[in-house]
Amino acid sequence: MAQSSFEIKKEICDIGKRIYDHGFVAANDGNISVKVGPNEFYCTPTGVSKGYMTPDMIIKVDGKGNKIDGKLNPSSEIKMHMRVYQERPDVNAVVHAHPPVATAFTVAGVELDQYILPEAILTIGNVPTCDYGMPSTMEIPDSLMPYIQKHDAFLLKNHGALTVGNTLLRACFTMEEVEFNAKINLYARQIGVGKNANIEEISCHELERLMELRKKMGLPGKHPGCKSCPNKGTPNCKCADGKCSCGDHGSSDDAVVAEITRKVLAALGR
Repeated sequence: MAQSSFEIKKEICDIGKRIYDHGFVAANDGNISVKVGPNEFYCTPTGVSKGYMTPDMIIKVDGKGNKIDGKLNPSSEIKMHMRVYQERPDVNAVVHAHPPVATAFTVAGVELDQYILPEAILTIGNVPTCDYGMPSTMEIPDSLMPYIQKHDAFLLKNHGALTVGNTLLRACFTMEEVEFNAKINLYARQIGVGKNANIEEISCHELERLMELRKKMGLPGKHPGCKSCPNKGTPNCKCADGKCSCGDHGSSDDAVVAEITRKVLAALGR
């Protein structure tokens, strides 16, 4: 059964409170949107804490971010939401927040692209860091373009994170997964100080086994890449002739796999 307008607005408020309570946003930070029609979207207002919104504050905008209905005004960052919807017809919701640990990785110039948790490999894969862009301009939407077709989570350099999903809850869960993965990465680095401090990534062999699990789950996919895998260049590497080439993601096959995976996830409600 389709949700009513009030139910959608209330869910936006509930998710706003969730990310506020998790400490993913402070004060009036962050923004959320949901697609409700071919050219209609509900979004959060500017200048209001995501932890204290009420349904009557939610705004309706068109595909260009222009206000259709609502007593408040949309965030100037609605531009990056609209870019996602334009480029990804499978996406029905977008969440932008500033999860502290994941954001700190971008400030420190450290990529969050290591394969360390099986759950993360099965859900979000690696998370690209987009180039820095001036808030409220088209620079941030433009910075998403190299990655937007192959990822559902993006780090925005010195600015936070953006996650997308076929439902608002899925987009929110993806944001939580990004921050959780970042915390584990950080803790591993802290624990490893004085012990070479290297992050032990899941090996090529285990990555292959996880890909087999994806197939059993009905999620087509292949080796997600291992540019810093400890097996790279050794007989244990699963790539041809022991030469790791699975870090190259530019082939059309990868694009097809990514598209199929998104469709299956959408069908499963993930």
